Amino acid sequence: MRLINKLVLLSLLPLSLMAKDATVQQLFSVQTVKVKQEITNHERKNFGFVKADDARVHHIAPRFGGFVEKIYADKIYKYVKKGEALVTVYSPEVYKAKEDYLNSYNYTKNKKQKGMLKSAKLKLELLGVNQKEIDELVKTKIVSFNTTIYAHTNGYIFKKTISHGSAFNAKAQLYELVNLDEVWVETKVYEDDLTWLKNADSFNVSFKSTDKKYTATSTLLYPNLDPKEATLTLRLRLKNTDRTLFPGMYASVISKDKTQEYLTLPADAVMRKDGKFYVFIVGEYEGEYDPLEVSVKILNPHTYILTSGLNVGDEVVSNALFMLDSDAQINGLY
Repeated sequence: MRLINKLVLLSLLPLSLMAKDATVQQLFSVQTVKVKQEITNHERKNFGFVKADDARVHHIAPRFGGFVEKIYADKIYKYVKKGEALVTVYSPEVYKAKEDYLNSYNYTKNKKQKGMLKSAKLKLELLGVNQKEIDELVKTKIVSFNTTIYAHTNGYIFKKTISHGSAFNAKAQLYELVNLDEVWVETKVYEDDLTWLKNADSFNVSFKSTDKKYTATSTLLYPNLDPKEATLTLRLRLKNTDRTLFPGMYASVISKDKTQEYLTLPADAVMRKDGKFYVFIVGEYEGEYDPLEVSVKILNPHTYILTSGLNVGDEVVSNALFMLDSDAQINGLY
């Protein structure tokens, strides 16, 4: 009964007296914990989707019209490498330009003035004729009816608008070639997160399809607020040289602020009453615990940051707060 009476007495005390004069004597074992100094940071989780980098989307659109003779990149989503043949075409315009170049070459090969040859070659280059084909023309002295269009980057065929025997006009898009060596992750953030993003130091991205963890190399906040959702779009850039990420994949984004030093206590060691926070610090004598008001902030669901009231190494009750406060609640004292 002596212990219970002491607990009731504590609960009856005003909080101002608890913080100043009250001392609790316990006759049973009480577990304690020391204030720690931790080097850590805050983190926040958002979600987003993978998107192709706009700068790595290439349209294969010849500067001349013609007819499809042979297709090499014949399937959607086929992967092609830089310099690989995509399609062979016949173009009257290109055929005429090749004839002009060969005639100019034959005419000027023994002359010092090469202006005509340079002009004829420039026309082929402006039409997009591959340098290998121009060199082959000079080497064989034979004008081929056909011209081959090559991939100028690695990537996947996302669109294909031609088939065998198709006719196409100048500037018509034959293929859309998408390089996925780097991709974007676009994630939605709320307007309230703008201050947080200014302090964010790193962005770690994970996916359900792979155990690999990615770190964003650069970010861009789109200056456009979605009024329906009250969100902004944050764009992250990820390296994807192994090509395991594809547009549309769902991403989890964890952002962290700069590492800082904090004094911390487990959440169970801190009790809140009347809008204030208290701990029970180990008293001068064994078995005595003094209530002390402290200032705290939440670090995570299990940990408080101490902003004032305690120092590193101070020892407080870690598992008796519920027992100290529950007796008064059970007896209807507050």
